[in-house]
Amino acid sequence: MTLSIVGRCAQTGQMGIAISSSSIAVGARCPWLRSKVGAVSTQNITLPALGPRILDRLQQGDTAETALKNGLSTDDYYMYRQVTVLTVEGESAFFSGEKTLGINHALSGENCVAAGNLLANQAVIIAMVNAFEQQSGHLADRLIAAMQAGLRTGGEAGPVHSAALSIVDSPVWPIVDLRVDWTDADPVEELNTLWQAYKPQMQDYLTRAFDPRSAPGYGVPGDE
Repeated sequence: MTLSIVGRCAQTGQMGIAISSSSIAVGARCPWLRSKVGAVSTQNITLPALGPRILDRLQQGDTAETALKNGLSTDDYYMYRQVTVLTVEGESAFFSGEKTLGINHALSGENCVAAGNLLANQAVIIAMVNAFEQQSGHLADRLIAAMQAGLRTGGEAGPVHSAALSIVDSPVWPIVDLRVDWTDADPVEELNTLWQAYKPQMQDYLTRAFDPRSAPGYGVPGDE
């Protein structure tokens, strides 16, 4: 029901996840990120608690593979889970349990790892990794390009309806956290539209957080 890519920017150290699903509000359950630690996508028949559990293990010093194994060991139903992990250093790991739905695949690339289930074909995930590696620019642009490539290659066996994009940097909160919780159109394209609108404002919101004295106005009535 889900396809996702977890990525890292080697220049900035930013970590991000882009994800889409046939289910509603995929961004509420599957992507988990922690500044200066790593990122986890827990999907298929998901247990959201696996995200924080694996991030805790990464923060305690586990490798990606060990953190993944330790996280899965806490779940009696691990065979239903599909999970990807990427550390802030770029180390990756992935798992697809024997109960993962339909055609499924997971693949690591340079500074990224992608996975999906109920796919049209396994080439979807290969296309996502290739697109991420070949795309330049902001991490968000690379993640969205990867999702677009996956959908062009077939995407899910059925239509997707929700999508999310989340990125962490130095602050403890996400610097990008955008969601399309349901649409009958293309949720990844709608997510890209949101990102293109947010992109030129992103730094302004960080400035407002760190130094309100120099913050730009919001450009709304009453804030002249």
